[in-house]
Amino acid sequence: QVQLVESGGGLVQPGGSLRLSCVASGFTFSSYAMSWWRQAPGKERESVAAITTAGGSTFYADSVKGRFTISRDNGRNTVVLQMNSLKPADTAVYFCLATKTLSGGNVERYWGQGTQVTVSS
Repeated sequence: QVQLVESGGGLVQPGGSLRLSCVASGFTFSSYAMSWWRQAPGKERESVAAITTAGGSTFYADSVKGRFTISRDNGRNTVVLQMNSLKPADTAVYFCLATKTLSGGNVERYWGQGTQVTVSS
């Protein structure tokens, strides 16, 4: 069965750091681009960071650029989001997403269950 399991969330003070991990199983991890999304109460889900299948390219939302780093280890079926200099505005549920564009142009997506990140003093 396809599974994406996030971990590493929690409560941290402003300026602190957290490391989120997402472990995948049940599909060919190395064939999927990976990304992190977040959703705060009352707001739309937004993309945070993305990484290509072999890790050759990364992309970040302007709001996190310079503070967050995405990486992947295809041998361990794991994608990581290192979050530094955290702000209260980073408070949200963070989700892991696996994406593959199929030959017919359709897109296959798998979502994790999410992990809560709270930045507060």
